[in-house]
Amino acid sequence: MSIQLFAFDTPNGRKISVALEEMCLDYSVHIVDITKNEQFSADFLAISPNNKIPAIIDSDGPEGGPISVFESGAILIYLAEKTGKFLPSKSNARIAVLEWLMFQMGGFGPIPGQVHHFVGLENREDQAYALNRFMAETKRLYKVMNQRLAEYTYFAGEISIADFAILGWVWRHARHQIDLQDYPNVNRWFQLMMLRPAVARGFAVQLR
Repeated sequence: MSIQLFAFDTPNGRKISVALEEMCLDYSVHIVDITKNEQFSADFLAISPNNKIPAIIDSDGPEGGPISVFESGAILIYLAEKTGKFLPSKSNARIAVLEWLMFQMGGFGPIPGQVHHFVGLENREDQAYALNRFMAETKRLYKVMNQRLAEYTYFAGEISIADFAILGWVWRHARHQIDLQDYPNVNRWFQLMMLRPAVARGFAVQLR
């Protein structure tokens, strides 16, 4: 039985399509068009109480029956534990993955996401303060990542779900007005990730 992925063409949606490909899981895609407010439908609310994509339904859950999972970070952890891939069982290595996954979930996602929003405002006075604030924090987060990747090939040492989570947002670097040449270690990591065949398949999945 395959996993049902409910998603749209966003960084958070791409995290999961990439992870599903990397983990060699069978899945089907159900596009939830957030430009048409489809995320607010009663059917979607039943599996995603926060009305946010992505969400999944796995017919073969851990207790033998179907289970739905919402929130991209929770989905990544669930899939990693289901397959035994990209989330080490050893405590130190596992903690490093969870640290960088939470770094993405709590900061490198919400902050660039605000840049995406305010860039689109037509009123320049409304735009200026917010963009200055969120661009400064976005650049700081890129600096944190660049420093980490000066010492490691991947964020937690070995490739993991933390890389899939962060990749979804670095993929949108142009939209949040970041030149990756200014962050050479992030750029090296990004190019390395995008060369992976499963990552390419994950980004090629039709989500719009």
